[in-house]
Amino acid sequence: MEKLVIIGAGQAAVQCINSLIKESYSGAITLVGDEEHLPYQRPPLSKGFLDDTVNKERLYFKKLEFFIENKVQLHLGVRVEGVDLENKNVTLSDNSKLDFDRLVFATGSKVRTLEFPGSELESVHYLRGLDDAESIKTDLNSCKNLVVIGAGYIGLEVAAVAAQKDLNVTVIEMADRVMNRTVDPQISNYYLDLHENNGVSFKFNASVKEIRGDTRPKSVICSDGTEIKADAVIIGAGIIPNTELAGDAGIAINNGILVDEYGQTNHENIYACGDCTNHPNKLLNENLRLESVHNAMEQSKTVASSILNVPIEYSQVPWFWSDQYDHKLQIVGLSGNHDTVTMRGDMSESKFMLFYSKNQELLAVDSINNPKEFLISRKLVEKKVKIDAEMIADPTTDLNKLI
Repeated sequence: MEKLVIIGAGQAAVQCINSLIKESYSGAITLVGDEEHLPYQRPPLSKGFLDDTVNKERLYFKKLEFFIENKVQLHLGVRVEGVDLENKNVTLSDNSKLDFDRLVFATGSKVRTLEFPGSELESVHYLRGLDDAESIKTDLNSCKNLVVIGAGYIGLEVAAVAAQKDLNVTVIEMADRVMNRTVDPQISNYYLDLHENNGVSFKFNASVKEIRGDTRPKSVICSDGTEIKADAVIIGAGIIPNTELAGDAGIAINNGILVDEYGQTNHENIYACGDCTNHPNKLLNENLRLESVHNAMEQSKTVASSILNVPIEYSQVPWFWSDQYDHKLQIVGLSGNHDTVTMRGDMSESKFMLFYSKNQELLAVDSINNPKEFLISRKLVEKKVKIDAEMIADPTTDLNKLI
């Protein structure tokens, strides 16, 4: 019987297993995860789990019975220390070894850490895993002054939850606006107003010099000398792909594990999927490393198809989302190379969209609180529809007719 080992226990790993089971894969599946928890969803950790609208049980993708019934062997709470491609085995932190015929890296990503005096204090948190989220939740329920370092999605989502708990929240950001790497300044300004109207304070063009305190924070010192009260600190400095295991084993690495359009690495029967990969996207005509649930799910389906020897080329337009307060931001496509931005809807009504195009070809769409038209927009971006700015801006234009 063929032996398949999957390293990682996140969205990509579980979706790969689901796809294999659905197609009656006959091999033996083993999943290795370095956390003791059953595989769980990460997006709610900075949103619903922190504000108690999503309980812990709802985070898990599947109950233990699912893995038992489908004969999936779980090795949880152990790390993979090394991968031997020549002898086809992996060594675990408990000194055991697992043989494989095929191997999947679904190793995801890890937080980018910052080093400065006081960064090691208690109640200085990064948010990547369930244990992190539980520690943060405890502090949010007991502290008064929260400092968030980084105004990306994670930082702003945590800031929103904390503001709704009536904490004094300050966000420190090195750039000059929120979400500066991913959205247009119009959306940055909109979300800045949203947060400020909910009591959040911001300090832009600033970095952290030091966190002062004994065992726990008392204040954060910024690069310009400003001192901000803090009982707890959340650092959201971005994430980086977990590639060390693959790289040490001889797998090709370049800002992620390099894979082809079928999810295979430069070694036969060795695959990768999810946040950890750098993969070709023919729709966008470039290689990408994406940090999104959508990519993790769809690319893992591609890997499952390759394992089943019915290869299906991975070709997806990326999309993302962020929930802050009662606002939903949804993004499809990559807008970086646009020459025109067209607004549809009314920002003052908290329901609008931005359409990014180049030479009238639609590249990407950002949507605020308009999920219905966003679904249509995903199809428009995928088909690279030529758009007329005046027509798009007209709210009476039926976007369906543009497909």
